[in-house]
Amino acid sequence: MTTCNIVLLDIEGTTTPISFIHDCLFPYVTENLTGFLKENWNSSEFQSYIQLLREQALKDVENGMTDAVIIPKESESDVKSIQHAVTNNIQWQMRVDRKIAALKSFQGYMWKSGFVSGELKGVIYDDVVTAFKQWKDAGINIYIYSSGSVAAQKLLFAYSDKGNLSEYIDGYFDTTIGSKLESQSYLNIYNEIGIQSPPSSILFLSDNINEIIAAKKAGLQTAIVERPGNPPLNFNNGSNNEHILVIHSFLEVFTNRQ
Repeated sequence: MTTCNIVLLDIEGTTTPISFIHDCLFPYVTENLTGFLKENWNSSEFQSYIQLLREQALKDVENGMTDAVIIPKESESDVKSIQHAVTNNIQWQMRVDRKIAALKSFQGYMWKSGFVSGELKGVIYDDVVTAFKQWKDAGINIYIYSSGSVAAQKLLFAYSDKGNLSEYIDGYFDTTIGSKLESQSYLNIYNEIGIQSPPSSILFLSDNINEIIAAKKAGLQTAIVERPGNPPLNFNNGSNNEHILVIHSFLEVFTNRQ
C-alpha cells in the first residue's frame, strides 16, 4: 500500500458491527415509532422530515413502485390517518432496507433522542480507536462515508461505547453525494475534500465488495474489511479482484509516509 493522506471509512460492518445496526438501531425506530409520532407531531422540524417522506412516496408511485405508501397532507386527511400512513410507509421502507435519503433522515432524527437520552450507545470495534489515534498522529485525515444520514453518523461516533470520537473525524458523507456503488460518488468526495494529491492518496475501507470495486475504479486505494458476523466475502462477481486487499483489523493498515 502506497502513502495515503486520507482514510475514508464505511460504518456498518467496518467500524461498527452489523448486529448493532440491525438488532439495536432499526428496532429502536420500529418499536418507538407510534409514540414518537404522537409526541413530536406538532414540531415544525419533525414535520420537515414527514414532508421528505411524503415527497419520496409520490416519486415512488410515479416510478411504479406498487408497495409505496402515500402520505396525505393535513388538508387531505385527519392526523390519526396521516400518522398511520407514515407508520406503514416507514415500516415498508425498512422492511426492504431502502438506502433512501428521506428514510435515513427520519431514522437519524429518531435516533438522536435515543442517543441523547442514553437509550442508545454506538458500538465501535476495539481496534478503531487505536487506529484513529495512530492515523491522526501520522497526519492522516479521517472521513466517514455511509448510507446513513450525516446526522446519524455524527450521533453514532459522538455517543459511542468508546466515548466521543468526533475529535478524530474530519468530515462525513452520506448518499446525497452519490450512491456508494457508483465510482463517480468517490470522485465527488475527492473533489469535495479538495486535496491537491490524486485520488490514490485516499484509502477506502469497507466490508462491501461492490463498494470497494466502485472506489477502485475511481482511483482510490482500497481494502475490504472482514469482521466477525459479516456475510462471507463473495468475489464471484465477474470483476478482477485478485488485487483487493482483505484485512481483519484497522491495525493491519500500514502507511509508509515519506
